[in-house]
Amino acid sequence: MTRAKPHNLADYPHKLTIPTRWADNDIYGHVNNSVYYFYFDTVVNKWLLDQDLLVLGKSDVIGLVVGTSCDFFAPISFPDNVVAALRIAKAGNSSVTYEIGLFRNDDTTASAQGSFTHVYVDEATRRPMPISDMMREKLAEITP
Repeated sequence: MTRAKPHNLADYPHKLTIPTRWADNDIYGHVNNSVYYFYFDTVVNKWLLDQDLLVLGKSDVIGLVVGTSCDFFAPISFPDNVVAALRIAKAGNSSVTYEIGLFRNDDTTASAQGSFTHVYVDEATRRPMPISDMMREKLAEITP
């Protein structure tokens, strides 16, 4: 199996700075691996909210996570800041695969990177729904 190589910050069109918390560290003195997925979730959903593609408690179409992955390259620890960088890897009929790079403080090489796939569904029935034209336009803005 070939190991992934860390991406550069410039490879991503959208960035969000997230401060680490004391509670993010584990007994080994670095951010626990499970917390990286909270950062992934935060950058994706914050972007969706900022683009008016998600309205908490009111959206008729919501994204359900169907897959995630993460490759780790270098530790992040409290009190670091994490730059969570976002881009679109693929947009299908009803799914989107987001790629996220996590960068420590002012580093330009990823400490970790991964993907996060949403299938967009009707909020009530949980049946897949086609991605709207408005969403496709917004996704195009962060597709390399």
